Amino acid sequence: MRILIDIGHPAHVHYFRNFIKIMKEKGCEFMITSRNKEIEHYLLKKYNLFFVDRGAGKKSTAGKLLYLFKADYKLFKIAKKFRPDLLLSFDSVYLSHVAKLLKVPHIAFDDTEHAKLEHLLSLPFTKVLLTPACYTKDFEEKQIRFNSYMELCYLHPNYFTPESSVLKLLDVNKAQKYVIIRFVSWNASHDIGQSGLNLETKRKIVNELSKQTKVFISSEGELPKDLKKYQIKIPPEKMHDALAFATLFIGEGATMASECACLGTPAIYVNSLEVGYCTEEENKYQLVFGFRNSEGVLDKAKELLLQDNLKKIYQERRMKMLSDKIDPTSFMVWFVENYPESVKIMKENPDYQYKFK
Repeated sequence: MRILIDIGHPAHVHYFRNFIKIMKEKGCEFMITSRNKEIEHYLLKKYNLFFVDRGAGKKSTAGKLLYLFKADYKLFKIAKKFRPDLLLSFDSVYLSHVAKLLKVPHIAFDDTEHAKLEHLLSLPFTKVLLTPACYTKDFEEKQIRFNSYMELCYLHPNYFTPESSVLKLLDVNKAQKYVIIRFVSWNASHDIGQSGLNLETKRKIVNELSKQTKVFISSEGELPKDLKKYQIKIPPEKMHDALAFATLFIGEGATMASECACLGTPAIYVNSLEVGYCTEEENKYQLVFGFRNSEGVLDKAKELLLQDNLKKIYQERRMKMLSDKIDPTSFMVWFVENYPESVKIMKENPDYQYKFK
């Protein structure tokens, strides 16, 4: 089988890298195309995944529109030469258009309900949309739900064991508490009009928490001069190890909050947008605390840092969550290998997925 995968965000590398490794061992051939926006290319190289650069994209509305046509054309040429049997992505608009032009099925994953523009542009040309069971939108016949989170594609215990060597990179010892704070850039199309922590609150949280524990900041954008000394300085591929050993996470990004839930680290998610998976991680498993604005965030952080046996409690909650969820990579391997019969099986018997625990 020949599969073309399009990568549009660093998280997408993690979503598919274990799947690619398993399928290559089964004789599958891959072509990977990737946006060059953040650290996508760095991660692909780190995991020895050959890829073709499709460009960085643009920030303005006019620039995004122009890039849409450029990326469509580039991916079309690549796909026509590669001759894939299947196209796979995390809701890639560009790959869905190529699927229509080449009459090759496009299977997409998605967990971001508010990505309305992406859905509008991609779903008409996508054969199957795979979403977590907690996804709050309904796309009827095209949609298949699986009981897991995208972050478990790489943080499930079948694939990930945190390495304590990261503590040396952070210059902390095993008994020392530390907090990781994540700021996003708000440049995505679905971020327009949304917000998280204001700058005043960012400064207040960092200044207050740094009096009682070590604080590290991960940021998509440039940090103000007074916050730069807190910027985390570890290789990007070590971030999940750092999150696993952290005492607490505070951030504006849903993916990293969910990563913490999957690792058993308490997470405070601050964003005016709700996503189904963080809502479930909060309401069902008490692993995430969601805030729509800055109000109350610092008080909750202080409360959690004073709690006895915090990590032990959250590891127990994590184990409860893991006992409910399937291994999404194993499910993905089965689904792709058996497509399109796998669609029929899942429609008739959704519980078939529990073979992939």
